Amino acid sequence: MNPGKVDRTRVVALTDLPNIGKACAEDLRLLGIHKPGQLVGRSPFEMYEMLCEKTGSRQDPCVLDVFMSVTRFMAGEEPRPWWAYTQERKQSLREKSGTGEVRLPVKNQKVSA
Repeated sequence: MNPGKVDRTRVVALTDLPNIGKACAEDLRLLGIHKPGQLVGRSPFEMYEMLCEKTGSRQDPCVLDVFMSVTRFMAGEEPRPWWAYTQERKQSLREKSGTGEVRLPVKNQKVSA
């Protein structure tokens, strides 16, 4: 759902969450997440890695941004567009890699920054 249209009091289904449409809702279900409340306390990085493992392919890094947006929303932050998390994701991955390179948490693959 468009973050500007999210009403926290009406979040019941996964598609009621900011940045979640049918495809992302299916990705969340693959991870065993069927209700928004199941996102509380989850690590978006671990969710991304698990999704890549379950699908057998590296997902677009923007999926990680979406996971960051919904886990933060469920932790009480205001709804924001997924791209608001892109720089934070890149910085976090640079720090985790220890090399200054952006490395996704799956098979230590590099992507352009």
